[in-house]
Amino acid sequence: MSDATGLRAWLQAHVEDAEAMLERLVAMESPSGEPSAHEAPLALIESELNALDYAVRYLQDASGHRHLLAHPSMRRRGAPYQLLLGHVDTVWPVGTLETMPLTREEDRLSGPGVYDMKAGLVQAIFALKALAAVEGKPVPVTPVFLVNSDEETGSKGSRSFIERLARRADRALVMEPSLGDDGRLKTARKGVGRYLLRIRGKAAHAGLDPEAGASAILELSHQIQALFALNDPEAGVTVNVGVVDGGLRPNVVAPESRAEIDVRVPTHEAAERVHAAIHALKPTVPGVTVAVEGRIGRPPMEPNEGARRLWGLARDAADALGFELGEGTAGGGSDGNLTSQFTPTLDGLGAVGAGAHAHHEHVRPSRFVERAALLALLVSAPALGTG
Repeated sequence: MSDATGLRAWLQAHVEDAEAMLERLVAMESPSGEPSAHEAPLALIESELNALDYAVRYLQDASGHRHLLAHPSMRRRGAPYQLLLGHVDTVWPVGTLETMPLTREEDRLSGPGVYDMKAGLVQAIFALKALAAVEGKPVPVTPVFLVNSDEETGSKGSRSFIERLARRADRALVMEPSLGDDGRLKTARKGVGRYLLRIRGKAAHAGLDPEAGASAILELSHQIQALFALNDPEAGVTVNVGVVDGGLRPNVVAPESRAEIDVRVPTHEAAERVHAAIHALKPTVPGVTVAVEGRIGRPPMEPNEGARRLWGLARDAADALGFELGEGTAGGGSDGNLTSQFTPTLDGLGAVGAGAHAHHEHVRPSRFVERAALLALLVSAPALGTG
């Protein structure tokens, strides 16, 4: 690995520049559903990478989203590469800054998207800058940086790009925020599934001829209980019916109903079992039909031998920097779920803070230097297959 002391010193000397870039990025509101809003922050990132002599191009998907792909201009063809992965989109609509402004109070920088995950993007850029300044030579495994713009809505357009890059990458380093205020890395993530349950019954007058009907809402009540019975807290499996709808009016036997279901599973085995159980749901009320749509969209990120070696490198890097690093499992999904199917993946390398998708979203600027230095040391590590 590289010189931990030198990297940390360079980053400390440039921490104000990093904070200024972060404030500029946060001021550029970039909700997932507005591709035009992504242009300004992507242009800022492109400018910073161009200054590092990185070649930048854009990958456009069918929905109109553009995703930034960058690598050193002098990259050797066929040389091993590592994938650095982040996203520029946020969950916050344009105009959020009016009610949730960018503020700084002691060791707390708050604002929409600052934690998830614009601070992680800045840390990645400054880690690359530090390596260029301190080392002055290419790292053994070429960094390839992908910044997508649809992660918060499931990476539907960028998924094929991510998976294609991950298939041949030596490792993937994901700039999502850390796990908890103590800055743990995410070495495992639950898989995430979305399902839609549709029930069709038969309408009838609820007072004059109720027996002629078949209530889709009554059937839905039975199905909800069957779905919640799939929960297994000890195994880490959660199945939640979060949205229900149905019926026409109080005096009509409901001819249809629906439910939206969220599933979180820690392993591929659990994913297959729960998926099969949901698609095997059968009606219990005579005269109704049950139909299920959906799947596990983000597969579980399970630890494997390569990922454990990568975690070991991170722990060694933290030791060299003089702090203790922890690990944990995240219940939410990220693009790390996708890369982990093809290459050793380490997630949660972004900012330390709290409040993702919440009005108290914030990062702790005092942790910026150690996080960027940690990433720089990981980027400078030799290929996992040789080191």
